[in-house]
Amino acid sequence: MARFEVTYLVNSPHPAVARFHQSSDALRRLTPPPVFVQVHRFEPLADGSLADFTMWFGPIPLRWQARHEQVDLETGFTDRQISGPLAEWVHHHRYEPSGGGTRLTDRIEYRHHAGPRGWLTRLLFNPFTLRWMFIYRRLVIGRLAPLKE
Repeated sequence: MARFEVTYLVNSPHPAVARFHQSSDALRRLTPPPVFVQVHRFEPLADGSLADFTMWFGPIPLRWQARHEQVDLETGFTDRQISGPLAEWVHHHRYEPSGGGTRLTDRIEYRHHAGPRGWLTRLLFNPFTLRWMFIYRRLVIGRLAPLKE
């Protein structure tokens, strides 16, 4: 299984970052253009809660369902694809106070389908595109500082 991991610091206060990750709008806001996310269902963040959404890569829709696990509202959670475009996808989100800001660590373990079925996901979910996604996320989360406690 492939693994991607990134750690970064943002000046946004930890409570604001933790609240942001609980929002049903977080996934949409964290997805970089030109990808568009259509949320069909997003249960409040808790162990076993579900997220059902479609990621639109231009005219190409990828339906995705994920279950949240190991949820700690202060330090992070894991989302596991239960159905979707990849053979397997497990994303660990961790955030902790660091000075007046927050240190975030994202670790993704993923596996593409074999053969032609995995061609599209190899193009869309690879180390280069994942790096771009987290550069974008760092910018979005870094702008949370103006949020009031």
